[in-house]
Amino acid sequence: MDKELLAMLVCPLCKGKLKYNREAAELECRYDGLAYPIRDGIPVMLPEEARAMGVDETLHDSPGRTGEA
Repeated sequence: MDKELLAMLVCPLCKGKLKYNREAAELECRYDGLAYPIRDGIPVMLPEEARAMGVDETLHDSPGRTGEA
């Protein structure tokens, strides 16, 4: 995924920053809990195509999280 393109893309719903998940080929919006797929190298930035992320995924990098259960 091109770094310049990644820097320009934002969540279409909240306009927030996206996190690139290389392993899952997705752009993740932790605020909205949506993961937008990347198909054939092209980000699909349609909310209806996004995957709803689980609670563990959205809280993973939240401030104040210690990583302990």
